Amino acid sequence: MFEWNNKDPFFDRDLENFKRLHVEGAISVGIIVTRGTTLQDELKTLVRRWVDEVDANSFEDLVRRGLQPTSRQRREVMKRVQRQRDPVSFRQAWVDHFVSDKFGAATTHWRKLEDRVGRGVGNPCPLLLIGLPSAIVSFGESPAEIAILIQEGGGESDPGEN
Repeated sequence: MFEWNNKDPFFDRDLENFKRLHVEGAISVGIIVTRGTTLQDELKTLVRRWVDEVDANSFEDLVRRGLQPTSRQRREVMKRVQRQRDPVSFRQAWVDHFVSDKFGAATTHWRKLEDRVGRGVGNPCPLLLIGLPSAIVSFGESPAEIAILIQEGGGESDPGEN
């Protein structure tokens, strides 16, 4: 079964299914790959970098890049851009809304998984849990540049990422 960026209660379902399948002898191990803590924490920075690099200053610019914001998303972004008090740039409003809308706290990521595993959800099934770090995101850098960036970053994963 594969899912991407589901709501976090689905971790409960998946871990319980792993438990049942393991007890029945159908599986030896359950595997979950999700966003790690650094990737979750740095999503706004990464999305902002992309918006800056593609010079997106309007919904039309985003549409040209293959994104199709809904009417609700457009309204929410424009509320922040056009408000009288403390308006923000289109880029910032879109990044904030996009990240909170698509990758918010109620979606699947390492901390949500860690909470459930810590409570014993899924026991006794052995689990392989992988939290993808922000270091896996690249913006077209060459392999040599990526190796340098990894080396400069210490090359070690966050303790919450395995």
